[in-house]
Amino acid sequence: MSTDQPAAKPPIWWNGQTPDLPALTRIGEGTMPGLLGMEFVACGDDWLQMRMPVDARTHQPFGRLHGGASVALAETVGSMAATACVDRGTSVAVGLEINANHVRPAFSGHVIATARPESLGRTVQVWSIRIEDEAGKLVCISRFTAAVIPIDKR
Repeated sequence: MSTDQPAAKPPIWWNGQTPDLPALTRIGEGTMPGLLGMEFVACGDDWLQMRMPVDARTHQPFGRLHGGASVALAETVGSMAATACVDRGTSVAVGLEINANHVRPAFSGHVIATARPESLGRTVQVWSIRIEDEAGKLVCISRFTAAVIPIDKR
């Protein structure tokens, strides 16, 4: 029986540079992520995490977290994670498709979204995003597909 450990995978981030979380949060100021109170909170070699408050900004009329707010959170963390994997001087990642399964309600506090890559292609990336409440219970699971496009393409 071999006791060899598998080789550690290198970080997925462009040029091995871990994303600057405060800078990523600032990018969203004045747009939907900022207006909904989203902020980047943690990052690892192959994952990116952000949180969003569950409050009047993100509730549906019955006092629960709105499913659309969960999808906005999933797309935001997925898009920014995908963009952090490409040369931002020439490319950006934009949403191509997203789906979400809303598993459990959240009423207050924060939800935390963690994006992990399933496939990091040259022109298409696929990400899985788990959204959990502060107790670590699954609220929403999402799959996000991003297209990598030239930054100057309109």
